[in-house]
Formats: sequence, structure tokens, C-alpha cells
Amino acid sequence: MVREQLIETTQYLIKKGFEAPEVGIVLGTGLGKLADELKNPIVAHYSHIPHFPLATVEFHSGKLIFGEIEGVKTVVMQGRFHLYEGYDPQQITYPIRVLHSLGIKKLLISNAAGSINLDLKKGTLMLIDDHINLQGGSPLAFKEAPLLGERFVDMSQPYDKKLCTALMAAAEKEGISLKKGVYASVIGPQLETRAEYRYLKLIGADAVGMSTVPEVIVANHLKLPVAAISVITDEGDPENLETVSVNDIIKIAEEAEPKMMRLFKEVINKSI
Repeated sequence: MVREQLIETTQYLIKKGFEAPEVGIVLGTGLGKLADELKNPIVAHYSHIPHFPLATVEFHSGKLIFGEIEGVKTVVMQGRFHLYEGYDPQQITYPIRVLHSLGIKKLLISNAAGSINLDLKKGTLMLIDDHINLQGGSPLAFKEAPLLGERFVDMSQPYDKKLCTALMAAAEKEGISLKKGVYASVIGPQLETRAEYRYLKLIGADAVGMSTVPEVIVANHLKLPVAAISVITDEGDPENLETVSVNDIIKIAEEAEPKMMRLFKEVINKSI
């Protein structure tokens, strides 16, 4: 059934003009402006795409946009899906399977995250080097998964070395500080307690968020090279924990977004 749905979704997008994209980009909370960089954009609203979930979070736009960045055909997800919206892991990652079916060869992901490692200050960019799945499930835990790729996916190197190296090189060239770290993915939508921040630090997390890991797992299932950057929007110091609002998180993400955009554009220009 999933394969038939993928065919229908892909055919719909191809008819709209989504022709042979090379790069897919998933934009996180407060990180939607990169879509404005696309030349000759073609927009497909999630509500019009067959079998696509609908974005229910007010600060996630809900559009799939096709165009060119640095002369490279690119598809941008402006708005992603989360477990806390009531979707299951397969629904959350369906768009990644669609992007792969359209033909993308590389996947770039962004998210907003809170720091566990207190060396990561607000506005810092963190290249995800590894992750911890604390979402209580897997997007591969369904009957049809073996029809779409190997069931028992190796995750010893979930983030593509070449893409990560290219992002680090881009950061050095652009004079942008890009740290490396481990991202922990939780369900949310509530933010973490002091005890939870202590726990996350003990298990080796540098940052925490509510997304990305399901998409990365599916990218590996599809043998699709993927890299991801977290924008640090708040600091989780359990000894001095401050109240954080979603508006604060979005504000910091928007302020840091231009740096992330420069890195993504540089990598698309140089390494694709």
C-alpha cells in the first residue's frame, strides 16, 4: 500500500513540475526563509498533495517548494511533522520517501534545539555528528518496511561523512562557528524538566529537540546521504533553568537562520 501511495504522490508532483530534483531540504522551527532563495519556484501545499500529512503547528508553513538553489534543482519542505502532532513515525517520514522517489541524491535537514552542552550558546550552529532516539519508536517498525529497503539498517554512521565534511569546510570558508555534537530526539511538545536535562547530559547528548531522527533513520533506510544542523535556541542548564517560550525559540532561530542558509547554499554549490 505504501508503494502505491508513493507512486500516486510522486506522479502528482511530477505533473506539477517537480522534475528530477537533486537535493532535498527539510526546514525546522523558525527556519523557513531558505525557501525564499529558490529561483522559479513551484509550490505544492501539503493539503493538495495525495497522502501527505497536514502541518498542524502554527509556525510550520506546510508547503513543498521546487526550484533552483545555486543552479541545482532542489525541493524544500517548508514545515515538517512531529510525533506530538499525533502522527505516527511512518507518517512523519512519508515526505522523505517522496523526495527520494522524486530522485533526490542528498538530504539536508535543519532543526531548532536546546543545548545540553553549556558550551553551546543561543544562536550557535551544531552539526549533528550522532543522535539518540528517545521517541519510543521507529519509522521502520511496520510490515511493509522490507519492501522499501533493508529492515535491519546499520546506523553506525547515520550522518554522511562527505556532506558533514563539506558543511565544516563551508563554515570555515564563511567564518561561521559550527560545532559538532550529539542530538537527542524526544517526543515533546513540553520542554524538558531540570531532571530530564541532567539525564540527557548523563547519556551523552549535547542538544535536544523533537524532530530529525525519524527522517534520518528513513534516509539511511533508503541509502540516501543526509546531514543535519541544529540551531541552538535555548540553554538547558538545570541549575539555572530559565522559562522559555516558543516565541523566544522562534526569534533566536530566525536570527541564526542566515548563517545556516549560507552553509547549505555553499554545500549545494560546491559538492552536489
